[in-house]
Amino acid sequence: MSTEGEPTVLLVDDEAQIRRMLRFTLEEAGYGVREAESGRIALGEIALTVPDLVILDLGLPDTSGTEVLRALRKLSSIPVLILSVRGGEQDKIEALETGADDYLTKPFGGGELVARVRALLRRVHTAEAAEKVFTFGPIQVDLDRSRVLREGRPVKLTSLEFKLLRMLVLHRDKVLTHQHILGELWGPKATSKTNYLRIYMMQLRRKLGEEVDSAGHFQTESGVGYRFVSDPMMGC
Repeated sequence: MSTEGEPTVLLVDDEAQIRRMLRFTLEEAGYGVREAESGRIALGEIALTVPDLVILDLGLPDTSGTEVLRALRKLSSIPVLILSVRGGEQDKIEALETGADDYLTKPFGGGELVARVRALLRRVHTAEAAEKVFTFGPIQVDLDRSRVLREGRPVKLTSLEFKLLRMLVLHRDKVLTHQHILGELWGPKATSKTNYLRIYMMQLRRKLGEEVDSAGHFQTESGVGYRFVSDPMMGC
């Protein structure tokens, strides 16, 4: 049972052994945990208890996890972390485009799971605080003034580069698919032109002082999209 004040996570998985393992890991990290073994029970729990985060398996006995996610997104913007044995790019893209915030493939380590949960909850908390100036490493991003400083000196970004940075920062610690970013910045007709995005990401990283292949703040989810990690040391 969760105690007052601790974040609550709803585990949605039909395998009791997996739920026991997840419960132990999350409770050790200080989270309250509730469980659901089917999509129907999960949606009922979400409506009644309003958890802070949902961990959702795609393979459920009564319906697909994707359908549960689609129904959930009509009700709430609660962050959702997908856990699945399906590790294909298309599976990840479909889940993220349907409304998932992150995707973790089984098997996975408990440390990585907790780090991703913390990152998603931190993003929600920060968004609620309506932060206008965001700092990471030597970079300061002023969202109101559309201004970026690197070690106190102005960084010249194009309008599109700043819009891309703004999108990544506002959705930090969440995977954004190529299609989502391209649709937002270039319009729906550009969602297949990932070469545009790759070039702009390369330019943005260079101007902000990050190597393309480094495990820094701007991370590539191969074949899927990009993620801005607010704390690279968390391993997200």
